[in-house]
Amino acid sequence: MALEVQITFDCADPAKLSAFWAEVLGYRLQDPPPGFASWEEALEAMGVPPERRNDASALLDPEGAGPRLFFQRVPEGKQVKNRLHLDVRAAPGLEGEARMAALEAEAERLVGHGATRLERHEPAPPMAGGHIIMADPEGNEFCLD
Repeated sequence: MALEVQITFDCADPAKLSAFWAEVLGYRLQDPPPGFASWEEALEAMGVPPERRNDASALLDPEGAGPRLFFQRVPEGKQVKNRLHLDVRAAPGLEGEARMAALEAEAERLVGHGATRLERHEPAPPMAGGHIIMADPEGNEFCLD
């Protein structure tokens, strides 16, 4: 039996970073516990002080196919290049100029939501279709693929 995978982001601002990734992937914020209309209401009832209410956030794939994304506040900032990164499949099935145009359009959209464009890699057949390296608002690298 396969196990489920959750992807966890260490970050400074879980609410902001989860909002960014929800926009990137079309995910949604995880619902509050049953019986609560909002996370604010739930955290208040749990006795979580206001300064700790942005310690974590979680996103779900609305169709239930993708992994849960969890964002947790940590005191230290990002130190070095990621050893693991996400490839956001923004142009599946496309090749050449059509592929790169689709990646460019997605890169432009994500820059509008706080991403930073880092590098463009041109297609290099037969193995490399071309991709764009980006960084999220806290500097975590990811690829538009």
